[in-house]
This record gives sequence, structure tokens and C-alpha cells, in this order.
Amino acid sequence: MSTVRHVVVIGGGIVGLAVADELASRGSRVTVLEKERGWGAHQTGHNSNVVHAGLYYRPGSLKARMSVAGNASMVAFAREHGVPVDVCGKLVVATSESELPRLHDLAARAEANGVPAKLISAARAREHEPEVSCVAALRVESTAIIDFPAVCAALVGRLSSHDLRLRSPALAIRSVPGGVEVATPQGVVRADALVNCAGLHSDRVARLAGLTPSARIVPFRGEYFELRRTGLVRGLIYPVPDPTLPFLGVHLTRMLDGSVHCGPNAVLALRREGYRWRDFSLADVVDVARFPGTWRLARKYARTGAEEVLRSLSRKRFAASLARLVPAVREDDLVRAEAGVRAQAMLPDGSLVDDFLIETAERQVHVLNAPSPAATGSLEIARHVADKIITPLE
Repeated sequence: MSTVRHVVVIGGGIVGLAVADELASRGSRVTVLEKERGWGAHQTGHNSNVVHAGLYYRPGSLKARMSVAGNASMVAFAREHGVPVDVCGKLVVATSESELPRLHDLAARAEANGVPAKLISAARAREHEPEVSCVAALRVESTAIIDFPAVCAALVGRLSSHDLRLRSPALAIRSVPGGVEVATPQGVVRADALVNCAGLHSDRVARLAGLTPSARIVPFRGEYFELRRTGLVRGLIYPVPDPTLPFLGVHLTRMLDGSVHCGPNAVLALRREGYRWRDFSLADVVDVARFPGTWRLARKYARTGAEEVLRSLSRKRFAASLARLVPAVREDDLVRAEAGVRAQAMLPDGSLVDDFLIETAERQVHVLNAPSPAATGSLEIARHVADKIITPLE
């Protein structure tokens, strides 16, 4: 197996930078194209900075394997490069007897995935989190909190001898004999191969490259608050997730600086990069509206969607959701924080792609679904992508 001499990576979030770093470590020359003025500007810079343990995902799936392995590799990377990280563990709490079967199912899934976790009583849970309300909990030891933008900065530092370009969107892509060409505002980049890690625009970049991707990106905004009374939470407190939904539910996360983030909820964003209700793009809304999967999803989850919108518009409802976990939380404890947007891939039948989705063409690899836990698993995704792109060249 020989090294591809030059690879162009589109997208400068944590996945794109990790892919570039992995390819560079294997001897390739790398060009990274990022349309923003800084690295990790979207999903990487607007998430909860949690290094997930890997307990939620279907055993054997890419998410399960790359989250479990990524938990270890990401913590090791952070410690090696001086990036702040704290392996603090977390609690997943059942707030009623009706949630106990799902909590036990989650414990079984953790065991199947090789995640260090154990069921504990409500009394033991309160030893970790004195303000928590639950009938039982799952204690997950390997969950960590980290500074993912600082991980990006470390990756950029490792790539300092390569061609890293900010404010360089891909305007056009074409295959040419022996490689690909990408047009940018600064000129054309010619490379032996291309990797698409464009996140919220990954499906559009794939179409630009001549593919017909199997899924469409639909943006979901996740809104966060900060907790004024940070003493109510010592670490990470999560609800038992609904297995029919791709989101984990609102939770409380103590950050590295001692602040406590609460959220996120999940509402359809009105723009691919729509961090506020007023962020609106007619083209993006029409794109979503014309996709048949959108309406099939809406019919299936009409009630859930309505509840999420109401919670988005009502601080009181948001506080009530948190109070299920920590009853002391009140509406006036919440201070609005930055939102994030999840690049969620959807199929035409309305189902949400629940695993990482990576599609290939000649001399091309397209990462088409990489929401959470992609930051956790980014170094593992990078190895997986590099294995696909590194092939003998004639």
C-alpha cells in the first residue's frame, strides 16, 4: 500500500483536521480548505465539550466502536498536547420507575460496547450529585470533559508545515485524470484525492463533486443555558434517553471552567448555520421543504417536535425539564448561552441516519453524517478515512 502524495480536505472542523493530521502522519502532503475565518467554527466550536464513553450506540456500529476507542485516544491526545481534559465520569438517571427498564437496557448496551459503567442506587447517586432526583442511576466512569477547540489548535500546530487555508470555500470540484481539482476564490487546488469533511454542507460538497449522496443534511439547532447556581451540579447529569430519538435529551454538564451548561433541546434550524430563530435562509428552508423525508419525519414526530419548539420559546419549560433531574433548578437560574447546530443526515423515507455515514467514489471519500459523538471519535474516524483514501497509485 503506497501513500497518496497530495490530498485536499474540505472542512476545518475537528474531523477534517484529524483526517489531515492522520494523512500527514502517513506521508501525504495535505491541503485543508475551510470557508470560515477560524478553525472549528461550527459543530466543533458549539458543542458541550463532552468526550463520550460510547454506551448509547448500537454494538458493532461505527459510532460504538469509534466512540469507545475515541474516548481513550482523545484523552491520550489531550494529555500529550497539553489540552485541558478531566475524566470526571457521569450519571444517567432514571427519574421514575417507568424508566428503569430503559436504564437496565442502557447498562446492558454499555457492557456490550465495553464501556465501564455500573448501576447504582439513588442513595449512591446522591453521593456523586447531592441535588439529583432519581430512583436509580448508571454511573459511567470514562466520560470526560475537554476543550475541543483547543484540540483543533493542537492539530493545526501539528500541521504547520502543510497547506492550511482559511476563508477558502470549495466553489467547484471536478475529477481529472489521476486526481481531482477544487476551485477556490484563491485559485484551483489540484490533488491526487479528496476528503469531504464539510459537516453542515457535506451533502452539498458531495453533489459538487458529482455524487448523489444517499442522505440529506437537515440542520437541528440545540439551545443551551448556563446555570447561575453552579453549586447545584458537581459533574455531568443525563436523563435516560428515548431510544426512538437520536438526541439524548437536555442534561447538565459542568465545564472545565466550573460553569454548568444545560441543554440542548432540538429544533429545526431555519438556516444551515442557524444559531438563532432570526437566522433565516430562504434557500435552505426551501431545500428542507422540498425533501420528502422532512415531511415524513414531521408526521412521525409531530408531538415531540411541538414540545421541543415550546421548550425553545419558554425558559419555564426548559427549567422544568432540568428540574426532573435536579429539582432545585428554577427558571431564574438559567442564563441564555450559545446554541449549536447539529448536521443530521436524513434519508428520503424520513428516518434519521443513526450511524456515521461515509461514502466513496474514485479518489474521493465523503463523510456525510458525523454529528455527536464525532468529536469524541474524530481521531478514529480519521484512521478509518485514511484507510479508505490511501491506495496504490499507478
